Amino acid sequence: MKEICGALGIPPVLHFGSCVDNARILVLAAALANAIGVDISDLPLAWAAPEWYSEKAVAIGVYFVASGVFTVLGPTPPVTGSMNVVKLLTQGLNDVVGAAFAVEPDPEKAASLI
Repeated sequence: MKEICGALGIPPVLHFGSCVDNARILVLAAALANAIGVDISDLPLAWAAPEWYSEKAVAIGVYFVASGVFTVLGPTPPVTGSMNVVKLLTQGLNDVVGAAFAVEPDPEKAASLI
């Protein structure tokens, strides 16, 4: 990724707007993955919503995880569902799509996860 970003003259950390605009990063991720013949989950990508404020951001995060992008949420969603759902979203999807959620409100710890 560093080599690709260097060749394009762009930084390795990209901001793509608010959460509702971030589908564009998946278009880029898919193009990069296709260009080098790997899955999106094989790219060194992470998505973060450190201060999300609506359920829409969490839903978009599910889209990212399902696409193979490790996703970090800041605060814990107010409705997490059953422990089985929480375990699936934070651990179980790694074997299926190569990505999962992490929930970490501390910005330094979240940055380490990313």
